[in-house]
Amino acid sequence: MAAAKNADNPVIIAGGGIGGLAAALALSLKGYSSLVLEQASKFGEIGAGIQLGPNVHRMFDRLGVADAINDIAWFPNNLIMMDSTNGELVTKIPLGDEFRDLFRKPYAVIHRADLHTVLLDACQTSDLITLKSSTAVVGYNDDGTSVTVETEQGDSYKGMALIGADGLWSKVRQSIVNDGPPRVSGHIAYRAVLPIDEVPKHLYSPDVVLWAGPKTHLVHYPLRRGELYNLVAVFHSDKYVEGWDAYGDTEELQERFAGTRPEVQELLDRIETWKMWVLCDREPIKEWSKGRVTLLGDAAHPMLQYLAQGACMATEDAVRLSDELEKHDGDFEAAALAYQDARYLRTGRVQLTARFYGDVYHAAGVTRELRNIALSGRNPQQAYAGMAWLYDGP
Repeated sequence: MAAAKNADNPVIIAGGGIGGLAAALALSLKGYSSLVLEQASKFGEIGAGIQLGPNVHRMFDRLGVADAINDIAWFPNNLIMMDSTNGELVTKIPLGDEFRDLFRKPYAVIHRADLHTVLLDACQTSDLITLKSSTAVVGYNDDGTSVTVETEQGDSYKGMALIGADGLWSKVRQSIVNDGPPRVSGHIAYRAVLPIDEVPKHLYSPDVVLWAGPKTHLVHYPLRRGELYNLVAVFHSDKYVEGWDAYGDTEELQERFAGTRPEVQELLDRIETWKMWVLCDREPIKEWSKGRVTLLGDAAHPMLQYLAQGACMATEDAVRLSDELEKHDGDFEAAALAYQDARYLRTGRVQLTARFYGDVYHAAGVTRELRNIALSGRNPQQAYAGMAWLYDGP
């Protein structure tokens, strides 16, 4: 392998999640070395299923991981919305040949840990990527020619630049934007994964199915080539717990979903232990780069999950930033500004649209009836037209 363009002067990446690893991989493919600092004791992901639109599959091609993703992902035939109060079909969007021909890529679902593993495996094969766990970034100094990162463990690391891929509660963000804690949406998600043989046949669907109800919804679909079944239940609540790995209150879950269809109730009853997380985002911003430091993924533009684009946007970020660094001949300051300018409107639109989708999913009363009328009246081509701004990008 050829020597790095920035030998002994790596790009430091704070955060070894999906966005951080995608950034390291994208940079390596342009000939730039990186040092990825992960605060956890090992590189890994928690969570459950995530959805992968056609836009991110094009990024997987660029990163050279498409085959590995396709080997472990699940490719549903339809996106379906059901009304969880009366059991009516609200809308069905086919994901077959017409969809793939139009957007040039498929729609898939994958376990978050599986996506992370694919990226980690690719990073571990690169001589240009150094991975260091148990290392939490708490601050940095940008002297105009390099960045020195300070860690909670008392160590310091010097590199040509710093990418803050340290998520919703990003320490790096506060040094650039200083906008305080994230916005709490008032929505809580409970997630669980079942072995496929524990799912009753009459409740199984190969599709991505969303049961929309007043201030609630349930999503389910297969994972890992169909070996697992992913369930995510979302409802409005004033509880707030940081992180992704707290245990849920099954009594509150049952209370919030009272009155929903028997199919929904039976699926919820299949789960004995739920993990929960509080859904948060931030207001879109135009500037998240300063000097030799920039943000990526949730650190730059955290979004609610209703558009299923968090990991997709982070991966797009990674590819675009590496493109700009190549275009600007290694001038990170110029590349970071160009990357930010290219990304903020797209990511901001996703942030705001995700909020709107949450209102649509959780509609009640007259709003619910109008939603059902509007969505049930669409044909697939009209549904595709509404997705084009997202899936044709970036």
